[in-house]
Amino acid sequence: MATTIKLKKPAGAATGNAAAPARAPVRGTGARPRPTLAQAEADRTQKARRVRPAQRAAPSPAAPSLTPSSPASAQGVRLSKRMSELGLASRREADEWIERGWVRVDGKVVSTLGARVMPHQAISVATEARYQQAQRVTVLINKPIGYVSGQAEDGHEPAVTLVTAANHWRAERSALRFSTAHLRHLAPAGRLDIDSVGLLVLTQDGRIAKQLIGDDSKIEKEYLVRVRCADPALAAQGPPSVSLPADRLERLRYGLALDGEPLKPAKVSWQNEEQLRFVLREGKKRQIRRMCELVGLEVTGLKRVRIGRIALGDLPPGQWRYLGPFERF
Repeated sequence: MATTIKLKKPAGAATGNAAAPARAPVRGTGARPRPTLAQAEADRTQKARRVRPAQRAAPSPAAPSLTPSSPASAQGVRLSKRMSELGLASRREADEWIERGWVRVDGKVVSTLGARVMPHQAISVATEARYQQAQRVTVLINKPIGYVSGQAEDGHEPAVTLVTAANHWRAERSALRFSTAHLRHLAPAGRLDIDSVGLLVLTQDGRIAKQLIGDDSKIEKEYLVRVRCADPALAAQGPPSVSLPADRLERLRYGLALDGEPLKPAKVSWQNEEQLRFVLREGKKRQIRRMCELVGLEVTGLKRVRIGRIALGDLPPGQWRYLGPFERF
């Protein structure tokens, strides 16, 4: 009789069609367990639902701030330069106000040097800035020979040393009283040669300096110039007004160049036999003397009598007065 032997299943073994459990990794090999069919199908479904990074909508870039280092700032102009263009202050003065928080752009305080603005933006300044500006003075001097306009040089004193209480013109009717504070940052707005005399402007107000000596200044300066002919042959023919050829006088009016640049048209006419009247709208170094040399004239005396609407008048040599509150160049 045949004997049937029954094999026992290992304890915990699954019955029927159930999927066999994943094999445990061999300890120490670092291998990951193989996923089941259900896990693999779930992973494929999850990947299909993901949006690729390239397909995602790119976030909108943040609006750049108009700071000195921002590329967008190149679209505007420096705030201090714009203030100077508008006549609110000199660029140096504007920088000082910006640092103090006295400047607003479209109603917001701007205190960063180098900030830029667009031409359409509204700029306003604080009351403190207006008050400080109102305290600044402008001085008119009748400069004598022997004084230089700016810094001392070759042993000659600057014209600002003439601004003392003793040299204040007594005939001036001004509410201002001389103070040493008026000498602080008092600088010449234009030059007048050491051997020339007449009206010289010293100012603490950067707006006036820009108006008189800025690159785009159109303020007239009038001079009386005594001359003689450098050529002995011409001098022997009579006074310069007679002996100087007419075409040379025309060249003084227009057609000369200095330092490689053509000069702006000038008004030049005879006042008497030996004196010319010049009206210029520019001020190169020793310009009138060099112009005269180019046409054969030698300058023996030069006096500035007017700058814009301000005349030298009766101001005595070596004395000074304040620019009045209602006077304009």
